[in-house]
Amino acid sequence: MTEATTRPAPITITDAAFERVKTLLAQRGTPSVGIRISIRTKGCSGLSYALEYADEKNPMDEIMEREGITILIDPKATLFILGTEMDYVEEKMQSGFIFRNPNEKGRCGCGKSFHV
Repeated sequence: MTEATTRPAPITITDAAFERVKTLLAQRGTPSVGIRISIRTKGCSGLSYALEYADEKNPMDEIMEREGITILIDPKATLFILGTEMDYVEEKMQSGFIFRNPNEKGRCGCGKSFHV
């Protein structure tokens, strides 16, 4: 008999980020399956993080669940975000989600895109 192995989640979501996702989903007004994290090709450095409401699960999505909230990760993003921490910060002049990714080799000057 073999033991089932569980793989670590590709991304860690801080309590602040989780609470913000929970709030956004509750305020949307339309039922959602959850929120999807993906990577888009854009910006000075080539890649940027994208968050969007997910109205359905895609067959290849990586699925993370916590307290009834579903976080979906686009399969094309998984290799780029392994080991990443997603956080939510509120400061005087701005607030938003930030990603601390140990795989990043650099960021553009404005901080909106990265490369690995």
